[in-house]
Amino acid sequence: MIGTRTRFVLTICAGSFLLFLVQPMIARMALPRLGGAPSVWNSAMLVYQALLLGGYAYAHMLGRFPARRQALIHLGLFLVAAIFLPIGLMGWQPPQDMEPALWVLWLLGASIGPLFFVVAAQAPLLQRWFALADGGDPYPLYAASNLGSFAGLIAYPLLVEPLLTLKAQSLLWSLSYGALFFLVYASARRLPLDSAGPAVAEASDAPLPDGRRMLHWLALAAVPSGLMMATSLYLTTDIVAMPLLWVLPLGLYLLSFSVAFAARRGAADLCILIAPLVLLIGACIAFTGGIHFPVFIALGILAVLFVAATALHARMYNLRPAPVHLTRFYLLMSVGGMLGGLFCALLAPLIFDWTYEYPILLVAAALLLPAREALLRLPELLWEDAGRRTWLAALMLLLGLALSMVGGGLVMGDATPPLVKSICFVTIIAMAILTLGQRFMTAAMLVYLMLCLSGWEKLSQSASGMLTRSYFGVYGVTNKGADGGAGERILFHGTTLHGIQNLTPGRERDPTSYYAPDSGVGLALRHAPDLLGPQARIDVVGLGAGTLACYKRPGQTWRFYEIDPAMVAIARDPADFTFLSRCQPQADIVIGDARMTLARQQAGGADLLVIDAFSSDSIPMHLLTREAMDIYGRRLARNGLLLIHISNRYLDLRPVVAGDAAAAGWHARLRHYVPDKRDDGRHYAASLWIALSRDPARLDHLMALSGREKWQLIEPRPGFSAWTDDHASILPVLKIRP
Repeated sequence: MIGTRTRFVLTICAGSFLLFLVQPMIARMALPRLGGAPSVWNSAMLVYQALLLGGYAYAHMLGRFPARRQALIHLGLFLVAAIFLPIGLMGWQPPQDMEPALWVLWLLGASIGPLFFVVAAQAPLLQRWFALADGGDPYPLYAASNLGSFAGLIAYPLLVEPLLTLKAQSLLWSLSYGALFFLVYASARRLPLDSAGPAVAEASDAPLPDGRRMLHWLALAAVPSGLMMATSLYLTTDIVAMPLLWVLPLGLYLLSFSVAFAARRGAADLCILIAPLVLLIGACIAFTGGIHFPVFIALGILAVLFVAATALHARMYNLRPAPVHLTRFYLLMSVGGMLGGLFCALLAPLIFDWTYEYPILLVAAALLLPAREALLRLPELLWEDAGRRTWLAALMLLLGLALSMVGGGLVMGDATPPLVKSICFVTIIAMAILTLGQRFMTAAMLVYLMLCLSGWEKLSQSASGMLTRSYFGVYGVTNKGADGGAGERILFHGTTLHGIQNLTPGRERDPTSYYAPDSGVGLALRHAPDLLGPQARIDVVGLGAGTLACYKRPGQTWRFYEIDPAMVAIARDPADFTFLSRCQPQADIVIGDARMTLARQQAGGADLLVIDAFSSDSIPMHLLTREAMDIYGRRLARNGLLLIHISNRYLDLRPVVAGDAAAAGWHARLRHYVPDKRDDGRHYAASLWIALSRDPARLDHLMALSGREKWQLIEPRPGFSAWTDDHASILPVLKIRP
């Protein structure tokens, strides 16, 4: 016979596993309509947090009823929600003029709302039932809940997605939902009689927590939640733009609950102790980026999230109320998580032009850490005298400000010697260590440290309008090596190059970066008049800085497709880039997701279609599936030519396109371009392009015009399945070394 604790732990773990298995599964189902931008994931997270809040509020409201009546209501709601099985995404298409952030919230909420709501109530509700049935401390069961959540989240990219189609995933989840119903029923059978439930609650004389304590809970929940979402965005924007990384911050966030709410307090206490030092590491990462050591930086920022979240959640656990107020506690925790999500997913993109929410949340975490003894004896001795504490704090605040201004280049600008910068940085670090245990001073040193690194520069870029932020990312335009009109203008997305314009007089129209004349797309566009005729119809998915526009020849008809209006504004502004203004001032640009906008275009309306819609190194998976290829084929003339850009530091996409081509009857050739040393100064970049056509004669003609030796035959990888909207995984195409 299974004991009461084991039965409840099993039920809570199963519910949490299903809850967090559905999150990446639904996001994956939404790819064909919503794309794969980091902000889409953050919007999805906001939906999950809102539904989680609803579930926790429902669990709290059920506490007004006797125990057995709670069980009847909950099991009845379980059956009502089953009407929405099998779980899946509704078939609605977003209106063209609807804000993407709002559409994502509406679509995901309407698709999974009832099912997610019911399962979300599992953790707090069953913990309360356990307290009524067993009389033990229910809070450690929350650690088990989050272990189940973590298992569900990690199982999806590692096991479920590679092995099962979306249809099979939906069926498996739906069957598991039925099994969860019976587990809840089995746990409910252990509840006392209706008369016993209220008696237990009434016997408790624990006072209701005051407003200040509840606000403290809100803050302690909001900061880790926001930090988790800010870490996701920061990683995929500034460090390594790989979709797999999107689940890691959430996974560590869930694990932090397991550690913070565990019965054994050793690991949680250790995180509280080292959190101030770890936040210093986070401050260094936030303003140095991951250009040179992306893997180590990614590991560092994930460690910062885990330690900070564990420390704050442990502080929340230490301030937990009596079990009679358990559902109120979890409800406020959920409200705090929702507030953190709202700040990062909706508010921050509107008020900031860079990811300033990440350093802000680091400082907030430092302010919320409990005041306690420092790691070292010296800081304790410095701050133990009240009189000395006042003037010492004032001195450090003034000195830190001065050091940040000098080290951050605000005083001497680019002329600041590296040695001076290093001295300022090390001095601020030393002062930060001396303030350990004094949370307000530690927070101030965090601010000065970030300003000393590149914070003043970021603020200057924001003030000058150099940075642009949209729902799809953070962009910046800067000049490099400019001297009297020479040099280059660079468009960057995070730390990833997104476009270059040569500023040397007479070369402003020259194609650069991945679009060099001898690149795959350069060869196709240069020879387009001979290959496709003088009136070729050319479609380009992905505008960027507008580099390709200067390949246009008289008589040709061009159309660009771009998902981000902010990118269109940058490309059209001659103060940023002049490719469009010089070569196609009246460029035809269609704004929207490529698949949806192309599907609405006239069939056979293009002779050449270029797919270059990748944002840094993240890939919109839905643009490389069989269904996407069908849309491209419909848009192209029967003997049309398709060019797909697959340059990527972390994924080998050749098997994906080759598999799609073979499955759909396309013929394919690969162009791997590496710049010649003689081209130094022209700002060319190595690139991988695949040319495809349903007419082999078209590819033969392209190779004859551009040189057969420049193109390689590309064949499907044995055993590799072509990507479809129903089944795709990036695990088989991950590069061991970028």
